[in-house]
Amino acid sequence: MIEMVSMASPLPDDAPLLSVEEVQRHLKRSRASIYRYANTDPKVLNPPYDANRLNPEVRTDRDQPLLFHPKEVRRFARDVLGLAPVIQVQPGEETITQELLRAILAELQAIREHLQSQV
Repeated sequence: MIEMVSMASPLPDDAPLLSVEEVQRHLKRSRASIYRYANTDPKVLNPPYDANRLNPEVRTDRDQPLLFHPKEVRRFARDVLGLAPVIQVQPGEETITQELLRAILAELQAIREHLQSQV
């Protein structure tokens, strides 16, 4: 099984916004950490852009949940946290079917070698 966690693939500008929980899952950080990283201010609804913080999308009301654009999450992960794109390869368990297919392949290769030696 190959699980890809890639920050290198292009994202469309209209990609769905990510909630705090989704950002938490993507960055593998605690919920509290995401709130510490977020560029928020109790006195200002939409603080100016800060390259060292995780900048949420513009809100019209304080009661709206924080939402983040995937490109902003990627930028923050790469530039601030220093996370590189990762590909995790997790080998699957060996099944009886795979063992049987390997045995069939070995037998077919032996037959091919035998036939080629007779020519």
